Amino acid sequence: MLNDGLAIRYGVGVGRDRLYTPGTFTVARKAKWPFWRPTQAMIRREPEKYAKYSDGMKGGPDNPLGARALYLYDDKGRDTYLRIHGTNKPGTIGTAVSNGCARLTNEYIKELYDRVEVGVKVTLHPKQETA
Repeated sequence: MLNDGLAIRYGVGVGRDRLYTPGTFTVARKAKWPFWRPTQAMIRREPEKYAKYSDGMKGGPDNPLGARALYLYDDKGRDTYLRIHGTNKPGTIGTAVSNGCARLTNEYIKELYDRVEVGVKVTLHPKQETA
């Protein structure tokens, strides 16, 4: 939200199937060109895709978290493993293909990153089917 009740609207990609979790969260951490490691659940679901990254991947243009990441924590201060992050696959914006996170183009996540303070509340609304 901006001043005077205005807001910026970003196109996003969200979690596929039952991997998207709506709710209210706190941005507890931010990172530029973040390190990425798939969760154990991701590795179990798709070992052929994710097991090779079990030690993680340094930040950079090939990293799935893109240029920036906002780390979402629950009301008890626990990491939810949900992120609002950039993507190295901008064609996925507007689709439900991720493992639960909300993704923006790298251009937009850089802009949002600069606007968001650690400690701010974030609401991920339930997905809506589009025609």
